[in-house]
Amino acid sequence: MSEIPVVAVERLDLRFAPRPWPFADDRRPAIDAHFAALRRDKPALWNGRVLLMHDHALSDGRLSGAYLETDFASFIAWRDWGWPDRSVHNCFGLAALRAADGAFLLGVMADHTANAGRIYFPGGTPDPADVRDGTVDLGSNVFRELAEETGLGAADLAVEPGWHATLSGQRIGLLKTVRSPLPAEPLRDRVRGFLARQAQPELADIRIVRGPQDLDPLMPDFITAFLVHMWQCAGP
Repeated sequence: MSEIPVVAVERLDLRFAPRPWPFADDRRPAIDAHFAALRRDKPALWNGRVLLMHDHALSDGRLSGAYLETDFASFIAWRDWGWPDRSVHNCFGLAALRAADGAFLLGVMADHTANAGRIYFPGGTPDPADVRDGTVDLGSNVFRELAEETGLGAADLAVEPGWHATLSGQRIGLLKTVRSPLPAEPLRDRVRGFLARQAQPELADIRIVRGPQDLDPLMPDFITAFLVHMWQCAGP
């Protein structure tokens, strides 16, 4: 956990700069076969369009970068095969949902998703809908994903300034802390009520995380790194 840097970021300067992705072109037959196999087990998987970062720099509290567009099948093969093309990164936003009592709330991904059983904050890889006048807007992406996964909107939350970047190999997670006026248990109940009304929710459950004793091996390493960082910053 301590080996993954967690860096405060004050400003994002992310642009849409499409270009070919040789990995997706050169390995097309294998990618298509891999995705077809995944869909046999998880028919709900959809080969939509996603954005991956092909250039970035982080300095003085500013993250700048450029994104290309590709299909989900190529992205998931790249991930599943151990990130063979190191020239691109999955740079994505997450809503670090925090209750009024200081606890964090994370979602357990549903069985029909590509990350079944894993425990994340709401969020996801950006897509073309997040492009505004040539800029990739991760802020709008985070709130769209948060609403889709939990039913919570901007009016329900106080948004803290800035981001925390977690740098874990080819993954750059950008976490935006959002606070609810509700304590953890009522907030979990509210989100669970939303999930119960959905035909096919992305989340199977909500976990309350108050301290290191609540960490779970099903949390990705960058999630645990962020949580530990936040607890360390809070002090005793």
